[in-house]
Amino acid sequence: MRRVAIIGVGQTKFGEHWSEGFRDMVTEAGAKAIEDANIHGEEIQAGYVGTMASGRLVGQEHIGALLADYMGLNPIPITRVEGACASGALAFRQGFMAVASGMHDVVVVGGVEKMTDLDVSEVSDILGGAGDQEWELFLGATFPGLYAMMARRHMYEYGTTPEMLASVAVKNHKNGAKNKYAQYQNEITLEQVLKSKMIADPLKVFDCSPITDGAAAVVLAPLDVANKYSEQPIEIIASAQASDNIALHSRASLSELRATKVAAKQAFEQAKLTTKDIDLAEVHDCFTIAEIMAIEDLGFYKKGEGGKASLDGKTALDAEIAVNTSGGLKACGHPVGATGIKQICELTWQLRGKADGRQRKDAEIGLAHNVGGSGATAVVHILKQGW
Repeated sequence: MRRVAIIGVGQTKFGEHWSEGFRDMVTEAGAKAIEDANIHGEEIQAGYVGTMASGRLVGQEHIGALLADYMGLNPIPITRVEGACASGALAFRQGFMAVASGMHDVVVVGGVEKMTDLDVSEVSDILGGAGDQEWELFLGATFPGLYAMMARRHMYEYGTTPEMLASVAVKNHKNGAKNKYAQYQNEITLEQVLKSKMIADPLKVFDCSPITDGAAAVVLAPLDVANKYSEQPIEIIASAQASDNIALHSRASLSELRATKVAAKQAFEQAKLTTKDIDLAEVHDCFTIAEIMAIEDLGFYKKGEGGKASLDGKTALDAEIAVNTSGGLKACGHPVGATGIKQICELTWQLRGKADGRQRKDAEIGLAHNVGGSGATAVVHILKQGW
């Protein structure tokens, strides 16, 4: 397999885009990534795009052909990839494998979702399809409800507290306040989180990621020619994916995501690294408990210690391991198909030393962790400076 590098990245601002459509956002992100890569459109040989529910959210299917058309990339093949909230990371993995295998040399990968055109109840119903429709959604389980069950079990087993959950939101909003692409660029306090409206006990409004519009894109090429395009290529040194039971009631544990643990183990083995080598991580914090479980399942902290580590500030920008420097899904926003690509954009900017006011000092190696649904899919990538 060939070594693969990221040579360009681009992202729209995440938020509520009333005046921009689905195709406008992904075209903007793609154009930014292509410009950043210093390439011409005719050099691109293939593309992949992650989107979870464009058919139900905006009534548009056949996304690959749509993007080839509107980005002026016909007749190259562009393929839609779907894996619930991990759609972006799965598309990125497909692009990585296409270049690593030698099938293609220059590949563009995007992620997009337009979610705010429908009311909250409709969007919640659509997102529920990322779980077990027959045994969860049909019986009334929402995603806040599913993650609330995980949170309650984690509290029961390990003594995790609402304050520990709230500390995740506070930290991510502090980072998001420094990110011009973030949906919420404001800091919040522990008290604000704890006093916010209850959604599904123990998860409150400020424990939950928002409904968001947005797109992100990257351009990939073989590492041995990456310097032709970019002065700061970022090498992809690991790519791993794993699956688990889609319904919570079928899993061995409610307080961990087995798919994350398996994918992380494979990724660290591929990269020949350990958690101590990672400077920063973008993890899937769709709810605050998700970040706590992620930093445990990825191996940064022992099971049951993630909450205390968060409350003690050990995941802050310049602490032991900087987690969600972008603001995470919580503050940056969560357009589900775009999130996995946004994580890659953030790590690229960090490893290039170009993350503005949220720059992690001496960042050299970063990890991205994207989850589909309540954990039935997990994707882990590890990146490092490639120059």
